[in-house]
Amino acid sequence: MARPLELVLLLALPASGKSEVRKYLATLSGDEALSDFHLGETVQLDDYPYVHMMRRISEELRARGQGGVFFRSSDEPMIDTKDWGTLIELVNEDYEDLRRQPRIAPASAAAWLLDRFDAARTKVGAEPKFAGLDARVRAELHDVLEAEARQLLDDKLTEMQRGRDLSDKTIVIEFARGGPDGATLPLPAPLGYEYSLAQLSDAILERASILYIWVTPEESRRKNEARAKPGPDGDASILHHGVPRRVMLEDYGTDDMTYLMETSDRLGTVRVATRGRAFHLPAARFDNRIDKTSFIREDRMRWAPADERAIHDGLKEAFERLTATHPEPD
Repeated sequence: MARPLELVLLLALPASGKSEVRKYLATLSGDEALSDFHLGETVQLDDYPYVHMMRRISEELRARGQGGVFFRSSDEPMIDTKDWGTLIELVNEDYEDLRRQPRIAPASAAAWLLDRFDAARTKVGAEPKFAGLDARVRAELHDVLEAEARQLLDDKLTEMQRGRDLSDKTIVIEFARGGPDGATLPLPAPLGYEYSLAQLSDAILERASILYIWVTPEESRRKNEARAKPGPDGDASILHHGVPRRVMLEDYGTDDMTYLMETSDRLGTVRVATRGRAFHLPAARFDNRIDKTSFIREDRMRWAPADERAIHDGLKEAFERLTATHPEPD
């Protein structure tokens, strides 16, 4: 049987069904995932836990009379849009850690996380904020964020352990990007997929295919409101976090993936020009404009066979398109 896809970028607007697709794929046997979707056992990377921690850090800083660094309030977009690149640099680091398997055992997970944010911001030309933070405020941040930062670290180490041998596995990297409602394309950097894809490391781009979950921005907003739950079971949850409506309109009011697919110079790919190279990433859309995924949030005993068949067949068709396109980087 053919080798599985090595790396899949799972991309879409918020609430489009990315996390539900991941949950569905996790229910399949290894043989079925490989035969129908060309997937090995998956190792998961996602930038959303970092977005959540950016909001938590900003919340705690504001409570101490400091600037929010990342967010001025809980319902506003990022202060510095360069932080879309910060998130990609953190993903790049997570991917390299999968490959190299370094020993990561910081005494303080919160200090480790703040240092990572500073280093990633420096790489994309944003100002590092935490090294120069008042020592008392930083110590308070360490204390109040330690449990959540430790959970993020533990989750990272779990995926690293799962990825200790990547030879028969598929790495799935999930993130969402977009631009303001009514924006014209192409979106200006650092907004949209065009910018964030170009920030991914060469090691990722050399191996990546794109599965894009296609919904309209209007449907994305509707589903975002439907899935949101308050409190830790919502904001910190992959399946039930809600994005503030202002953010949905200003950061995710449109996206540029269909534009990138339609303007690529090779059919069935997205062209990524970066660092003097051009990569053509195989790309396919899973059409979720008529909702095929929300039922996944329910207990599996309540899943209807017809719903399972619809998501299975749609994903199978999309993955077949991915495996039919294997261009080499220029």
